[in-house]
Amino acid sequence: MISLKEALKLSKQDLKELKKELNQKAKKTKNLGAYIEQFLDKDLSDSVDGVPIAIKDNISVKGWELTCASKILQGYIAPYDATAIVRLKQNGFAPFGRCNMDEFAMGNATLSSFYGKSLNPTNPNKVAGGSSGGSAAAVGAGIALASLGSDTGGSVRQPAAFCACVGFKPSYGRVSRYGLAAYSSSLDQIGTITRSVEDAAILYDSIAGYDELDSTSAKIDFVKTSDKLNANKKLKIIAIKNYIEKSQTDVKNALLRTLDMLKANGHEVEFKDLLDFRYDIAAYYIIATAEASANLSRYDGLRYGKRADEITSLRDLYIQSRSQGFGDEVKKRILLGSFVLSSGYYDAYYIKAQKARALIKSKYNELLSNCDLIFMPVSPSTAFDINSKKNPLESYLEDIFTISANLAGLAAISIPVAKDKEGLNISAQLISKAYDEQNLLDGALILENIVKEEKK
Repeated sequence: MISLKEALKLSKQDLKELKKELNQKAKKTKNLGAYIEQFLDKDLSDSVDGVPIAIKDNISVKGWELTCASKILQGYIAPYDATAIVRLKQNGFAPFGRCNMDEFAMGNATLSSFYGKSLNPTNPNKVAGGSSGGSAAAVGAGIALASLGSDTGGSVRQPAAFCACVGFKPSYGRVSRYGLAAYSSSLDQIGTITRSVEDAAILYDSIAGYDELDSTSAKIDFVKTSDKLNANKKLKIIAIKNYIEKSQTDVKNALLRTLDMLKANGHEVEFKDLLDFRYDIAAYYIIATAEASANLSRYDGLRYGKRADEITSLRDLYIQSRSQGFGDEVKKRILLGSFVLSSGYYDAYYIKAQKARALIKSKYNELLSNCDLIFMPVSPSTAFDINSKKNPLESYLEDIFTISANLAGLAAISIPVAKDKEGLNISAQLISKAYDEQNLLDGALILENIVKEEKK
C-alpha cells in the first residue's frame, strides 16, 4: 500500500486511479462494514482533488450525510466542513468515504451502529474495536490509505490496535473539535489511524493547530513534526508494571519482549505503577456520561434529525423521538449521566469524579517529569469474538488502559508490536507530556523500527 508521502506526489490522474482502486477493493470487502457509503459510484469528476482519507461518521464534511451511526440523525446533511476537513483539503488531502462507528461514539467494538457491525479484517469473527472501528477496519483491510477518527477514551488507539494499525490521539486542544459531533466535550479529540508512524505524523501535521472557532483549542505555537522525525535518540521510558501484569498472557509476554528489545537498543526502561485503573473507569464513565447527557439533549425531534410520528403533545414528541431514535447503549449512558448530574448526586458523583481526574493527571505529571515517555498496554486482550456476550461492566473494562490519557489530556499512540497465537495483533501504547507530540512520534518511530528489524 502506498504511503501518504508517496501519495502526495501523485498527479491528479494517478489520484483518480488510486481512488478507483480503493473503491473496487472496498466493494469486494463490504462484509467488513467499514464504510457506510462509497462515493465512486458517482462521476469521478465530482470528487475533491487530493489524497483520499476516510472520515469517521461524526466529523462534518459539507454536503455529506452526518449521522454518528444513529437512527436519530438519518437524513441530516452537514452544512459546513469541520476545521480538520478544511485543513485536510488545504494540505493536499480529500475526504473519501464515511466510516462506520459505534452510535455517537459510545462503545468499544462497533456493534451498536444503526448500519450494522464492523468486522476485524484479520479475522472477521473478531471485533474491529471501537468506537472508530470502521476507520480502523478500512485502514487495516487496505481499503483506505488512512482515516480520521475520534478518541474519547481510546476510540482511535484500541481499534487501531485490534486491526494492526497505528492509532494516534494528539493532546487535548491540539486538533480543533469544531465540526466534531460531541460525545464528551472535555475528553473528545480527533485523531488519526494510519499504516505507519510517519503517515500518522504527516496526517497530524495537516490538521493540527489553533482554531479560533473552537473554544477548547490550545492557543500555543504548533510546529510540524513529520519533517523532524528522529529515530536515533535514546529515551528514558517508564513502563507501567501493574497494567502490564493485568493483561492477557500473550499481551503481557509480547510487551515484556518489546521492552527487552528497547533496552537492547540502548533505551533506559524503568518499571513503575500507576493508580489502580478502577479510579480511571469510575471517573471516566461519570464525566463522559454526564457530558453526553447534556450534549445529546439537542436531539429532541424539533431542530434536526428524525421526528416521531403520531405524537399527542410537545412532551410526547421529545419522548417518542428520543426513544425511537437512540439505541440502547446511548439511552443507558444518557440515563446514567442525567443521574450523576441530578440534585443530591452531583456532589457525590460528578464533583468526586473531577477530583479523581485531577489526581490521575497529577500522577501522570509526576511520572512524566522523570522520563521521556510512558509505556503500557492498549487493551488487556487482543480482539475478542463478535458474538461474545459481554455484560456492560466487562465491556467497559476493555478501555481500562486508554481512558486515563483522555482524562489527563495527554498525547498517546498505539503501535503494533507482535501477534498472539491466533495471529491477532498486539500493540503497545506510548504516552507523552501534553503538547509533546514530537517526542511521542519519535518514540513511536523508534519502536516501529525496532519491531521491523526484529522480524527480519
